[in-house]
Amino acid sequence: MGPGTLAKILEQVPQMPSDRLLVGPETSDDAGVYLLDQERALIQTIDFFTPIVDDPYLFGQIAAANALSDVYAMGGMPLTAMNVVCFPSRKLDLGILREILRGGADKVLEAGAVVVGGHTVEDPEPKYGLAVTGIVHPDKLMTNARAQPGEVLILTKPLGSGIISTAIKAGMAGPEAVQTATAAMAALNRAAAEVALKLGVRSCTDVTGFGLLGHAAEMALASGAGLRFWLEAIPVYPQALELAAMGLVPGGAYANRSFLADRVSFAGDVNEAEQDLLFDPQTSGGLLFTVPAGREEECLNRLRERGVLAAVVGEVVAEPAGRIEVVRVRRS
Repeated sequence: MGPGTLAKILEQVPQMPSDRLLVGPETSDDAGVYLLDQERALIQTIDFFTPIVDDPYLFGQIAAANALSDVYAMGGMPLTAMNVVCFPSRKLDLGILREILRGGADKVLEAGAVVVGGHTVEDPEPKYGLAVTGIVHPDKLMTNARAQPGEVLILTKPLGSGIISTAIKAGMAGPEAVQTATAAMAALNRAAAEVALKLGVRSCTDVTGFGLLGHAAEMALASGAGLRFWLEAIPVYPQALELAAMGLVPGGAYANRSFLADRVSFAGDVNEAEQDLLFDPQTSGGLLFTVPAGREEECLNRLRERGVLAAVVGEVVAEPAGRIEVVRVRRS
């Protein structure tokens, strides 16, 4: 569901304030956080979607990594997960579902968590994901509401997974693009989150269905700051820009663009395909977090040591608050 449609629906849903609710829906964060005591807060999230690859085991891995990412984006550690399954058991081989669940279970085990159950419904179109519960120390909580002017933006995975997934369905994605993107989508954001925590990061989000600019806009609005991205610094999956120029752009990208039309500005030399890439809805995308200027190389080096090829992609500015500017290169 697009961000505009979702925002209209949620306007009519009553809020549920609580002194123990550290993070609720107000800041559009990646998960809810509920205070248990002075040293523990509970993180809760859920995410599921339709298959984006043909291999059911790989789909299970990607869907699980995507759901677990919300806990990492809050600075937490996943504890338990529950399968969320929609499946046409009378039409498809049940072995397909077994492989989806096996892929998800293996990824949950890799995260150090456990699957404790789940829920299944009969549905004409398969869907899979997880409801995840995690834990975080309240003092180490990361949210999208703490970005400060003078900090720089770190992105830990390339962009373009939505475009490549669309091209896969059309049979137009090359083998390098498919292999690179699916491997990254199946990778946990655990290492990136652990590095961020060691550096004392307090502002973070993961990049998923609302695209880089959609989730960045939530960070800007919640933080009361502006963000500036440097297009040529943003990592991109192989073939993604070429496919975007051919029109292989998912519908969600257009919904994201429409919703953010009055909050994002582009320099004149940023073309349509490049803009589409920044609005592209990501599946199991990377973390986007801020570090103080001057510490970016230390951050990148630590990420590389953990096998995470991240990039410095922009900066936090004071004005205009809640808005995003995209320029081609970093201004000195």
